Amino acid sequence: METEVKTIKGINEETWTKFKILAATKRVTMGNLLTTMVKEYEKYSNDVWDKILKSGKILSDKEASDIEKITRNMRKEKGFRNVPDF
Repeated sequence: METEVKTIKGINEETWTKFKILAATKRVTMGNLLTTMVKEYEKYSNDVWDKILKSGKILSDKEASDIEKITRNMRKEKGFRNVPDF
């Protein structure tokens, strides 16, 4: 099997050593470990956005309406541009 050498820029010696030790400890190649790490990172980052974007309401509709009214009045008092009603 022919392998291709890749370069990772911006990695310090301590992190590189920890990466090699982790691969050796888990008895996998560094390539397989990196592939697993990337897949887990993608899964985790998508899970985080799902939690953020698909979570329940933080405020009730009445609270949100009250905050919007207060904000509109504050903007008028301070001379901000008019915000159209939605």
